[in-house]
Amino acid sequence: MKKVIKRSVSCLGSLSSLFCPPALIRALRSFRDAFYTGYIHQRFASLGDSSFIWKMLHLQGAQYMHIGDGNIFEADLQLTARKIGDTIPVLTIGNNCLIRHGSHITAIRKITIGDNLLTGTNVLITDNAHGQANRDMMQRPVRERPVVSGGEVTIGNNVWLGNNVCVMPGVTIGDGVIVGANSVVTHDLPAYCVAVGTPAKIIRQL
Repeated sequence: MKKVIKRSVSCLGSLSSLFCPPALIRALRSFRDAFYTGYIHQRFASLGDSSFIWKMLHLQGAQYMHIGDGNIFEADLQLTARKIGDTIPVLTIGNNCLIRHGSHITAIRKITIGDNLLTGTNVLITDNAHGQANRDMMQRPVRERPVVSGGEVTIGNNVWLGNNVCVMPGVTIGDGVIVGANSVVTHDLPAYCVAVGTPAKIIRQL
């Protein structure tokens, strides 16, 4: 019975490909993305007209976000800018960035990203964490610990962050830097270097 159902579904898929060629599917997706971008456009402090946002997993504090032109934000992205106390958060993303699906960018203080950032999937960029790593805090449930900033994050132009890279609070990454997949950036990286590992270490400096 299962084989019959699978074959039937496969046949339906083959028939649908005759009426819905790949070019049509791509056109429909482009229409969907343009519609969604227009729908959420007014929530942002600024959003470049030529930037496209696929359906987000979570968007919070868009009124504190400044997004440039020509950016593509893929699906399941989390963008958050949370106001903690009297501090006004600022999240700025330059032009022509491609941020791949599943990534998470979260600011309570300030994150500045330059032009032409390319990320892999599931990248984290954060200027904050839940509490401090001390005994008092660690005895409390994580969700009850106060969210605190570990310092501003700055990412320069033409930076490439591989899959699953984590950029931690208080970090500055210079222009042209390449960070290998699965790396955790805990310290500043100068311009035009290649860094890998946990914590990320420079393996090549140009």
